[in-house]
Amino acid sequence: MKRKLFGGGFFAFAPSAALAATLGPSKYNLQPPQSPIAAQIYDLHTIILAICVVIFVVVFGFMFYAVFKHRKAAGHQAAHFHENTTVEIIWTVIPFFILVGMAYPATKTVIEMKDTSAPDMTVKVTGYQWKWHYDYLNEGIGFYSNLATPKEQIEGRAPKSETYLLEVDNPMVVPVGKKVRLLITAGDVLHAWFVPAFGVKQDAIPGFIRDTWFRAEKTGIYRGQCAELCGKEHGFMPIVVKVVEQAEYDRWVAEQKQKKAAGQPVQVSAAAAK
Repeated sequence: MKRKLFGGGFFAFAPSAALAATLGPSKYNLQPPQSPIAAQIYDLHTIILAICVVIFVVVFGFMFYAVFKHRKAAGHQAAHFHENTTVEIIWTVIPFFILVGMAYPATKTVIEMKDTSAPDMTVKVTGYQWKWHYDYLNEGIGFYSNLATPKEQIEGRAPKSETYLLEVDNPMVVPVGKKVRLLITAGDVLHAWFVPAFGVKQDAIPGFIRDTWFRAEKTGIYRGQCAELCGKEHGFMPIVVKVVEQAEYDRWVAEQKQKKAAGQPVQVSAAAAK
């Protein structure tokens, strides 16, 4: 799939986030992106880092060259640049174009992050101490999502799993390839809904509703956590999003509606979130 990178042009040489998604996660970089916005954030991070490295090498290389090549001990006399118009123009114009080159893709990404128009579905997310509540506004269903890590692991009486403190009893379920609009708020204190693979991090503020969106490009299970220090069990607020095919999503919605009609609590097994 050929994807335009920051509109092509100058930034077309940047490494594609799709390559990162193919190679898998690295402990030295961001998570492999699984949404268009996350891919833009990944590429933006890469190109900005590359620009900073180039500037660092050029500036410090020139500085060390000048220090050793033109040192006083070698008999060189200091040059005088005071009130040199040419130098003033050069060190003003070059940083200006560097900043413009960095600001253009950053601004484009931020604008797209805020574009929540024309969603395929809307989910209201409410943060509580210390759990999440999801309301599917188009489907009329809702449920709480709580930490599902066994107490024995937390207290050190059992080996910790690979997804330690990242398991929930009820994951958020969404269809693949659909634009999901999130209305995020909180019922008590500040929280933040953060799923790195989707490039989404939105504060949840009591009394306010903030919106954001994502479109998952691959089926799978994606994990995040509350990113706002919200209390003593802040670390016990994992987020799990299960991305499934449309047919499986329709069956899941039908099941939740049947349980709601029967007056049963909306529950799924903990294994479904692993």
